[in-house]
Amino acid sequence: MTDSPASPPPDGSDEGHSGPVGPDRAATDPGGRRHPTGPAGGPAGTPPAAAVRELPAAERLARIEALLAPARGELAAAERRFVPAWQRATRGEPRWASTGAVLAAVIVQLTLPARLTVRPQWLLPALALALLVALIAANPHRIEHRSRGYRVGALLLTALLSAANAWSAFDLVRGLIRGTETAGAGILLSTGGAIWLTNVIVFSLWYWEGDRGGPIARAQGDRQTADFLFVQMQSPELAPPHWEPAFFDYLYLSFTNATAFSPTDVMPLVRWAKGLMMAQSVVSLLTVVLVVARAVNILK
Repeated sequence: MTDSPASPPPDGSDEGHSGPVGPDRAATDPGGRRHPTGPAGGPAGTPPAAAVRELPAAERLARIEALLAPARGELAAAERRFVPAWQRATRGEPRWASTGAVLAAVIVQLTLPARLTVRPQWLLPALALALLVALIAANPHRIEHRSRGYRVGALLLTALLSAANAWSAFDLVRGLIRGTETAGAGILLSTGGAIWLTNVIVFSLWYWEGDRGGPIARAQGDRQTADFLFVQMQSPELAPPHWEPAFFDYLYLSFTNATAFSPTDVMPLVRWAKGLMMAQSVVSLLTVVLVVARAVNILK
């Protein structure tokens, strides 16, 4: 007695069928859902794998990049939402703020009495202006094109302004201590104020050039650890997503350190930053205390 072939179930399902699913049939996933299949057994509209492999390498790469383009856009948007601007690559700072500060320091140096400046009086300001012109030519609009020469020139410019102001402050303090500074109270106060203002500008440039490798390195996101801790870094939810420290933030840091003789809302985290802030406080303290004391004695 022979067994008769199994007949298909009366409901027309494929139960008991162990053969491959044909191109005109529907594939069933583990959840029981059915979907049409393409000529290679994949979802409808998908080109056969063999056909894709036969494409030239350049065309295959183009197809892969086209498939990845939406994911790249989503990743970039997520980075902008969750990574603060100061930790990622952004555009460079505008040139005008730091340029205006340097010009102000040069003008103040030229207004000081000749006895308190390096002779000839125009020498250091002229060198500073020449370096400033070269830096502007390298980065005319935004500070974002990196080169070793630019970095050296920026640090040299700051050093020249620092040397000129240090010379003036030293001569003024020495004259006040020895009693050889015989200028009137008004002239003395204006001279001391000019040196104090230049001190604020010079140290703001040092902070700006030193923090995380300088403005270009900060714009390119080279370092994730900060040398100065701003409030916006501690509480990013209180700052706009595009916030990152710019020159004015370092100018504010320098001004508050020169008036309070201590950090206020910006904390130095590394030794070089702490050392610079100490040096600035010493210069400011000596200038203010000695100049004001001498002026009060003259007025009496």
